[in-house]
Amino acid sequence: MTGKPHPVVERFPFSRTELDEFISRAEAKGGEDEILLLKYPTVYVVYRKTGENYSVYVGETNSIVQRTETHLTEGKTRPAAARVVEGEEPGELDDVEEKSKAARSYWADFREEGSEIFVIGHSLFNKSMTLDVEDKLMLFLSSSEGVARANKGAHKGGVDLLNARGNTQGRYFTEKYVDEAFSAIWRKLRRHDKKLFPLESLIRQSALFKASPFHKLNEEQLTAKVEILKAIDAASRETDRQPSTQSGKLVLVKGAAGTGKTVLLSSVFFELFQDEPGAEESVFDFQSFDAYLLVNHDEMCTVYTQIAETLGISDGKNLRVMKPTKFINEHDPAKPVDVVLVDEAHLLWTQGKQSYRGKNMLKDLLDRARVVIPVFDESQIMAGNQYWTPEELDALYERADHTVLLKEQMRIDSAGPAEEWIRSIIDDGVIHPVPKDSRYEIRVFESPQALHETVKQRAQKDEESDFKNGISRLIATYDWDFKRSEREDGQTWDVVIGGWRLPWNNQISKKATKRGEKKRSWAEKGYTLDEVGSTFTVQGFDLNYAGVIIGPSVKYREGRIVFDGEESKNKGFTDRRTIVKDGKKVKVSLVEELLRNQLNVLLTRGVHGLYLFAVDEELQQALLAASR
Repeated sequence: MTGKPHPVVERFPFSRTELDEFISRAEAKGGEDEILLLKYPTVYVVYRKTGENYSVYVGETNSIVQRTETHLTEGKTRPAAARVVEGEEPGELDDVEEKSKAARSYWADFREEGSEIFVIGHSLFNKSMTLDVEDKLMLFLSSSEGVARANKGAHKGGVDLLNARGNTQGRYFTEKYVDEAFSAIWRKLRRHDKKLFPLESLIRQSALFKASPFHKLNEEQLTAKVEILKAIDAASRETDRQPSTQSGKLVLVKGAAGTGKTVLLSSVFFELFQDEPGAEESVFDFQSFDAYLLVNHDEMCTVYTQIAETLGISDGKNLRVMKPTKFINEHDPAKPVDVVLVDEAHLLWTQGKQSYRGKNMLKDLLDRARVVIPVFDESQIMAGNQYWTPEELDALYERADHTVLLKEQMRIDSAGPAEEWIRSIIDDGVIHPVPKDSRYEIRVFESPQALHETVKQRAQKDEESDFKNGISRLIATYDWDFKRSEREDGQTWDVVIGGWRLPWNNQISKKATKRGEKKRSWAEKGYTLDEVGSTFTVQGFDLNYAGVIIGPSVKYREGRIVFDGEESKNKGFTDRRTIVKDGKKVKVSLVEELLRNQLNVLLTRGVHGLYLFAVDEELQQALLAASR
């Protein structure tokens, strides 16, 4: 090959006749085009548009001609949860005849008039690189704007990703060129269909993208994934469990904020649905796992639901993602499911509340599953009803059959000193001079107005700056009144500092929600640039730049940060928790611990920067002095 490495993209209707025409054109051109498209490994995208919905299949092959001929003549089964014949319920395709019907319908739809195929060649392609590019295409297509299953009930503009099997790759010589090659490929695909292939930058900042199972895992995550899958596989082989008397296996995943816990869990969850008849490669001998993903957080639950629907894991009749209370209430311990994964497991309740009448959600889940994999960080517990005593935590850690620890920071894009500065404030209450960090910006602002304006500037969208800036939002400690019900005067519940005020999260949506924003997470909605978020809306999510208002519950006295529970408006922080100590019930205050955890969550949201303003005058002056 000569010249700069480059992609070649050809599109043609998905038919035998057009395949022959494609071969003739490539051979007539000769040279690089013929070699890259017909002789080298390629990646391909088959798609069909029905109304505003897309059905898409992504693949890679060493012979595009042979592979396309196969697709034009043979069927392929859908992922387990998506193998539904019209008029039948999920789970009714156990016999060979019905599975055969589903297999035939999979490619029969594509063979109808209107389907097209993109064939993608590149001068750097080898087998490993095509597998990585295939993964990235699935990652981006499953995270597109308005992603949804293209089935009954899906909203318009959805992408139905029909194959979606991840390919774990090791190191290889041209690995460093994957991102550059993919961006060039995506730009060429955009020239053909800007709706199916939106701006790369817009996808990268979406919550769906950040939680997708198709991210390439780092070595620590890969090791953890294999360990978790082995534990699941071993548990699945045990046939002597007595459900009524024996709890499930506990695989505990621990890691601080930003260590990649969500992506790991998403990847494991997706893996459990891949080994059905017709799967091309198998890591373990999994068979028809009855698996669920739970999260006790509304925003995260919405994101996971969209991912599961897009990838055919879950739909309205066969829910695989839900909140823990629903799962516990609907499942009998006498009939345990195979696997339950729990993201943000530190948000599980450890006492009864509302429709949950148990005493500890995690223990109830262990009674209802053969294996439970909770992702847990005790420093992100956000309420008294999520609290574990030190003795209970020790017992939990000892109870774990396997413990997986994630240490590598994946969120804060720091050269080192910025992360250390943040941890010093949270863990030690000490404010050191703001470090110079080539990759992470820490700034302290003189006023909330200036902070707000800078955050809005960082959130400006255009093709050149969007990838760099992305989602930036104001967030704050819960030190101003907020209620779900409207105020009597019809005004919003606001964060008020002097003459400046801005509404708390999720209050102006009825007036400002644009088409397509309803299912986005709070930070992705355009109107939220003029709101203030809280841990209720940002826990578990990334912000490119986090503008944090530190309210009056956090003060600075005698050279250290201290916490003042009387200034907090969060009843979950200030209410005392009843615990058993030395055999007696006692009420304890958790306010300092929970306020510290809140600060931890807020200060660790930013990927590229942290912007600060403090209401407490002494704390504000200490921060300003440290930044000079």
